[in-house]
Amino acid sequence: MAKKKSSAEKRHRQSEERRLRNKSVKSSVRTSAKKFVLMAQKAGKNSAEIDGAQVALRDMIKKIDTAAQKGIIKKNAAARKKSRMQKLFNSIKVAQ
Repeated sequence: MAKKKSSAEKRHRQSEERRLRNKSVKSSVRTSAKKFVLMAQKAGKNSAEIDGAQVALRDMIKKIDTAAQKGIIKKNAAARKKSRMQKLFNSIKVAQ
């Protein structure tokens, strides 16, 4: 009886490609979150910084939604991250 070696190799290749793609998307989400938090910390000084933080928040939310839609992160995790970041942004806006 012959072994089904080629299908196992193909499956391994596919999973490796998916793993690298998912890793890239997760990294992008984390980077955009860090960028937003950094902008939010600077935003206490003037309104121009708040606009920058708002743009960073929008970008981060877009990346999180995309990752959740692709199934890279879970939907509840995405909602939780967006909620926490929005809460941070609202606290900065009120403090201004």
